[in-house]
Amino acid sequence: MTPTPLHRRTVLQAGSLALLLGSAQIARGASIVAVRIWPAQDYSRVTIESDQPLRTQQTFVPEPPRLAVDIEGMDLNPQLRELVGKVQPDDPNIAAIRVGQFQPGLVRLVLDLKREARPQVFSLPPVASYRNRLVLDLYPAQALDPLATLIAERSGGATPAANEGESDPLGALIQRQAQADAPAADKPTPAPDTTIARSEPPAPPATTATTPTRSGGTDRIIIVALDPGHGGEDPGAIGPRGTHEKDVVLKVAHLLRERINATKIDGNPMRAYMTRDADFFVPLATRVAKARRVQADLFVSIHADAFSNPDAHGASVFALSQGGASSSAARWLANKENKADLIGGVNVGVQDRHVQRAMLDMSTTAQINDSLKLGGVLVGEIGAMAKLHKPRVEQAGFAVLKAPDIPSVLVETAFISNPEEEARLRSSAYQEQLADALMRGIVRYFAKNPPLARSRTV
Repeated sequence: MTPTPLHRRTVLQAGSLALLLGSAQIARGASIVAVRIWPAQDYSRVTIESDQPLRTQQTFVPEPPRLAVDIEGMDLNPQLRELVGKVQPDDPNIAAIRVGQFQPGLVRLVLDLKREARPQVFSLPPVASYRNRLVLDLYPAQALDPLATLIAERSGGATPAANEGESDPLGALIQRQAQADAPAADKPTPAPDTTIARSEPPAPPATTATTPTRSGGTDRIIIVALDPGHGGEDPGAIGPRGTHEKDVVLKVAHLLRERINATKIDGNPMRAYMTRDADFFVPLATRVAKARRVQADLFVSIHADAFSNPDAHGASVFALSQGGASSSAARWLANKENKADLIGGVNVGVQDRHVQRAMLDMSTTAQINDSLKLGGVLVGEIGAMAKLHKPRVEQAGFAVLKAPDIPSVLVETAFISNPEEEARLRSSAYQEQLADALMRGIVRYFAKNPPLARSRTV
């Protein structure tokens, strides 16, 4: 069909109108909705949320370390100025933020850093309650060694850098622990110069749990990876009173960590390793990779459930399924939890290949069987102090449970969407009871399933 002059004129007019609207949109610029900073030892994140995608260019200067980010098509506004006052003094990565109108239509952010960093700058499309987000992640250039961190925390020392650890840090920890627990008469007389020994705080009190001693067993540290769900940009479920899941589960995890660190299994010290110990976001695959890096004996992910019906109530325990989910509710929950990376925001293009592979690892039948055993004792202990949603361990394809060599469970402590259960989750007494129940379950599991031998022995 040959276009008529009228048809061509109409198309040209429509095109001109589109160009005018586009120019007006660009001239108007994006509006900043919110700015946030999430400081943590692992990395610090700066988030700029806007009603339109932001066009940026960034430059990293290594000495002194700083990141400059130019935002195009924008004039300086009060929302961006708020970033300056949001930097916390104890932020381990960001010293200060400067913001100014570099030239008309271009705003420059400068992040002055406390240490050398590996910055990542990326954009996230709208998802859930968030609009467009510009994310600036500041990773320390030299990542901390998680095993050395465990040692430092237990001995009361400063957190060491990756290259400052001992040749066998876990073996050294067990040896020091054994010396601290030995009778006074058996301890060697200290040398005259005991400055280092005197500077160390006394060892924390330990509770001893009885477990069968395996033939050929060796003294070693037992590591339980605790995984408080969500964090940072991802609040998780939100209760009727505004309670954030990420805050509640972090408190429960801290309480459980205290109990684990003060417990021994057949004379072997226990140590809790947390995938996050503050309010920051950790991608699902990174949680799994962290647990595997410290060779954890167990992995316990702690959450608080939510549903559209506020009458839903009770705690639940889940293990991984290689096949289908054990119920439609389990499948729905796994799908919801597996979307955490979309909410929290992951720079998929630069994920470490080992971290990416962790998401693809297929858990073995043995791992799932051990996970079901762990889940079974946890169901029993939680059911003795709280209502259960289901009186058995359920299974579904939770991404965070995919460590092929670590028994892993996900605990939904209660329905935060239920007003009564939200009130209980906010209660310090209830949080203590939950931590006690989880601790009893872990001890009961090891009583029947002594931890496997690892390379981290004395």
